Amino acid sequence: MRAVMLKEFQELRRDHRTLAMLIVLPLLLLVIFGYAANFNVEHLTVTVVGSDSQDVVDFIDADDDLSDHLEVVATEPDGDADTAEEVLRDNQSDVAIVASGGDWTAYIDGSNLFAAQSAVGLFAQVSQGLAQQQAQAAAQGQQVDVPTLETEVLFNPDLTTSWVMIPAIIGLILTFIGTIVTSIGLVREREAGTFEQLAVMPLRASGVILGKITPYFLLASFDMALVTVLGLLLFGVPFNGPVALFVVGAALFLFVVLGLGVLISSVSQTTGQAIQLALLTLLPQILLSGMIFPLDAMAAGVRWIGYLLPLTYFTMVSQGVMVRGAGWDSLWLPLTVLAVMAVVVFGVAVIRLRRSLAPAAPKERPKAERESVGAGR
Repeated sequence: MRAVMLKEFQELRRDHRTLAMLIVLPLLLLVIFGYAANFNVEHLTVTVVGSDSQDVVDFIDADDDLSDHLEVVATEPDGDADTAEEVLRDNQSDVAIVASGGDWTAYIDGSNLFAAQSAVGLFAQVSQGLAQQQAQAAAQGQQVDVPTLETEVLFNPDLTTSWVMIPAIIGLILTFIGTIVTSIGLVREREAGTFEQLAVMPLRASGVILGKITPYFLLASFDMALVTVLGLLLFGVPFNGPVALFVVGAALFLFVVLGLGVLISSVSQTTGQAIQLALLTLLPQILLSGMIFPLDAMAAGVRWIGYLLPLTYFTMVSQGVMVRGAGWDSLWLPLTVLAVMAVVVFGVAVIRLRRSLAPAAPKERPKAERESVGAGR
């Protein structure tokens, strides 16, 4: 038994990827669930529009509790309800308050589910406090101008979870197919010996990659369309934005995850190694992309890891198009980031694949062996 134990420890010591999986994965889970597992959004951004916008700003600044939770990022005295809706559609803030003539209305972005839930609770307390002030003033016979505050949730009035989750699940499905299925399929060819046959064929590495990923691209596209249609029919998820924008965002994201799958296969020799690396890239995208835990509630260091993940930006695109009806001018940033990621990941994948397809140079014989061969002649 001692010999078997020593053998297993030696095998584990040589298998650096399994060793990294055993060490990195627990640490990753600890950090994620310690710093990212938080559903309460304590910090909300606010845009104030209307003729009484300065009164709202002064009201927030005068209340320490409100100023700790609300940050006024912009004021537009000439704005109205349409301006507030446009601000939320463009994802410029979590809340837009329209204030005019003593009537305040807080419009909340329902596509940001966790922030919206926090905002609804917070403004319900504010509205109750204003009503109590009005009642106390009336009981004392005083004439005090206390504003009235109403709350309205836009884009997802009932705060339905499926309206927010289905667009993110579409990205998760594309990530699974692009990363795990693609990497396993290519590594199996390497194990079968058919992958090395490409080295003797007059093909460029970029052509090999495009030829290999095209079936997975078509399969993922079909799954994306299927899940989207089922989400619309079964869960009543809206689709308010341009279809072309959604398709472009999905195509860019799919190129990124397919490139990751090819990159994983180029550095893996076995199916087990490919699965390990794919899980290490898939798990952070599920937990840190804002799909499960809101990015706004994460610690700053963990949040910036989320901003490096492609699923984060596809979720921005899918939720923006489907739920808020956002347009090209609102979603140009996540689209640009996805395009840059696609170029970088594919460039690295092509370089790695070119090296793996390059025929191995013949090893030079040792000097003593060359001399013995020469003497024999």
